[in-house]
Amino acid sequence: MKKTIFSVLWAAMVALTIQAQTPVKKVYDEEVNQLEQIDKAVAQAKAEGKFVIAQVGGNWCPWCLRFADFITNDSEIMQTINDNFVYIHVNYNPRKSGGEEKTKLAAQMLKRLNSPQRFGFPVFVVLDESGKVLHHQDSSYLEEGQGYNKEKVMRFFKNWTPQAVKN
Repeated sequence: MKKTIFSVLWAAMVALTIQAQTPVKKVYDEEVNQLEQIDKAVAQAKAEGKFVIAQVGGNWCPWCLRFADFITNDSEIMQTINDNFVYIHVNYNPRKSGGEEKTKLAAQMLKRLNSPQRFGFPVFVVLDESGKVLHHQDSSYLEEGQGYNKEKVMRFFKNWTPQAVKN
């Protein structure tokens, strides 16, 4: 009996350890030209009557990956996003290890998005269908514990839909 209990407890611990160590899916394309990525998203948003949300961060940022995982696993949030936004993950690497060209491109991207890095990462930039920056959202206001608060996240998205902004 003791062996059975020990085996069950050991299996549960191993399963929890494996689950805790499972990496969150990387969502940032580190090779894409961020300015072109933003321009394409704006063109798509204009064609579809939507706004753009640029989640600026990187695969190096655990909170960035947590947020991507959080919204992907919630059908209500994803429906709100899909109905109202073109959602993109804009890569930013604060290190200069990518070379001078990538560093220059990152600086241009940050300038294009009105310096959102001052809010930390991830930071969400809402652009209208013409590409004008409407809002920077500091992600810390959406957090709760080691994750995100659904009510706060939904409030953010709903307050920045094209319909909410234009009414």
